[in-house]
Amino acid sequence: MVIKRILKTCAGLLTLIPLACIPAFSQTQSAQRSLMGMWSDPPVTITGVFCGGWCTDAGIGRLNALLDDPKNDARPVEALQAEADKYQRENYTRPRLADAALKTYPLDRADDPSFLRCEPYGFAQQFVSRHQLEIRQAAKDRLELRYGEWDAYRMVYMDGRKRPANEPLSRLGYSVGRWEGDTLVIETSGIRASRTPWASEHSDQLQVVERYTRSKDGKVLTLTATMTDPSTFREPVVIKHIWAWAPDQTIAPYDQCEIPTEVKKGVR
Repeated sequence: MVIKRILKTCAGLLTLIPLACIPAFSQTQSAQRSLMGMWSDPPVTITGVFCGGWCTDAGIGRLNALLDDPKNDARPVEALQAEADKYQRENYTRPRLADAALKTYPLDRADDPSFLRCEPYGFAQQFVSRHQLEIRQAAKDRLELRYGEWDAYRMVYMDGRKRPANEPLSRLGYSVGRWEGDTLVIETSGIRASRTPWASEHSDQLQVVERYTRSKDGKVLTLTATMTDPSTFREPVVIKHIWAWAPDQTIAPYDQCEIPTEVKKGVR
């Protein structure tokens, strides 16, 4: 009888062990499904428009302070957004640049290779590029991120691998990812030197940790990215980007080469 009771208890434990793993697995699967699909321009809100390219918590805080000040009630929202953007550039990103980057900051937009020679963006500009982002499960162990601007593709390895020691530098780097609850975390390194979205230089030592989260109502995808580069940043720079859920859209590739000549002449 004792032996029977022991065997019965053990059988119960064996049954519970796989069941205990189901919730965690289901949560991971749910998180993956919640981010898959098409995302596009940010919601048409004051903060959404402000973060349509890139923004910072410092910039958002300044924008909110301006909006809350009764003295600004008669000022156009666009003027307040521009002031907040200037604030985040001068009071957040600039102080974080090392001397090497400050020598050329801010870089002239007209000298950007994407404008001069139709060269696609480097990673630091591409991953916060405007308009569409599509996230899809490319294989069991990898995700694919596709952007409307420059029709760029990124492969994100989700199997726990590390960047190979002999992996060459590339324009969009080498990305590995993981799930932390409902948050998609991507770490990218091996990025060729290029430009930042706030018009400074970065070196090939740039490393970026991206964190993607979806709002509770499912309508907004927020990226919070921590960028480190010991050669050109005094300390990490944290920026944000916002997309809106757009399940009915398809990627509409766009690049600087498609801008009509007469329009290009007017761009500064």
